[in-house]
Amino acid sequence: MARRGIFAELNRQMQIAARESERAQREAERNHKAAVRRAEQARREEDRARQQLAKSKEAERKQLEKEAAAAHVASMQAEVEERNLRLEEIYSEIDSLLEATLEVDDFVDLGSLRVIAEHTPFDRADLERPITPPQPPAPPPKPTPNIPAPPTGLRALIGKKKHAEMVEKAEAAHEVAIQDWQDCLKSRETFHELALEAHARDEQQRISALEIERARYAEECKAREAEAAEHNAAIDQLAADLGYGVVAAVEEYISIVLSNSIYPDHFPVRSNFEFDPDHAELRLRVVIPPPDQLPGVKAYKYNKSTDEINETSLPQKACKDRYTGAVHQVALRTLHEIFEADRRGIIQTLSLEVGTETTHPATGLQSYIPFVAVGSERSMFMEFDLSSVVPLATLEHLGAAISKNPYGLVAVDTSGVRKA
Repeated sequence: MARRGIFAELNRQMQIAARESERAQREAERNHKAAVRRAEQARREEDRARQQLAKSKEAERKQLEKEAAAAHVASMQAEVEERNLRLEEIYSEIDSLLEATLEVDDFVDLGSLRVIAEHTPFDRADLERPITPPQPPAPPPKPTPNIPAPPTGLRALIGKKKHAEMVEKAEAAHEVAIQDWQDCLKSRETFHELALEAHARDEQQRISALEIERARYAEECKAREAEAAEHNAAIDQLAADLGYGVVAAVEEYISIVLSNSIYPDHFPVRSNFEFDPDHAELRLRVVIPPPDQLPGVKAYKYNKSTDEINETSLPQKACKDRYTGAVHQVALRTLHEIFEADRRGIIQTLSLEVGTETTHPATGLQSYIPFVAVGSERSMFMEFDLSSVVPLATLEHLGAAISKNPYGLVAVDTSGVRKA
């Protein structure tokens, strides 16, 4: 049996969100959201009432207890409404398994699976910025001589010698200050030169690291480009092989088609198949959930006296009818999706079984139990208007072998089925 390949999985990831969105029932979603909002509001009211109760005085306690109880009841009733709406959604999705696919074109354009390599931005932009070089230090102010002014008046006559001594000392002090100033300039210049050398080393290290990182990034981009090219070449080869009816290509394409067939989360479906090129026939087995995995609840109800949410069970006939209807719908849905997707007409006939895997009621062993076995020619089936059919009548028209009671795990005898 062929297994879903890498292209099927890729396509499934690309399509699942959109297909799920299309199949969702908008009105049910709105109701569900409204119920959730009401439930949240009721819970908030309950919490608020409880908080007020805890802070209240004894005189207010009875009133707050009453309000808290009412808020709790409203919260529980809102939760019941939310559960019942979700239950309606589940049953609606199961009851419309065939309808959900009729508005969808099941053909898969393999060209849409081609990819373009997506490169993340270069992640070392920090290395692209040059290191700011150190700025030269501002020079200290040059010392100026502090020569005393010559004496005037009477002092000029008697203070010349003393003034000359003061001038000599001032000039000597100025020479020392000038020397110190020159030493400071030289020291600062030396420090700046060392800083420039350190900056040059750091800058060279930055440039070297940048080159390494750019080379690494280029290799990563190259690898992504190569991966995309390899993927696209495989897609192109798949399309070419499909045109020639190569068995592996046909089976890969069918796996992509079936991966696009998105069933509800609560009704998972898987398939195994093989293509017979000599007879242009696809033999397919579809496995659905056993009946005990489907909900059997009719409705939820809040019991105020016990403060519990109870459930009422669906009548067995309703469960039986729903499960049987799902079996018939899955059979027609599968035939429809395969034939519609195969625009080339490579598959001329389809031999299909629909069943489940569960504990066999007669042996107690895990077994596959078939419920429907049908064969159909493409030319006949493509003439049907499935939007107007009764699935059981269509299967009978195709000469299918149909279980009388799938819900009871009654297997169908496939030995007398007309082979496609």
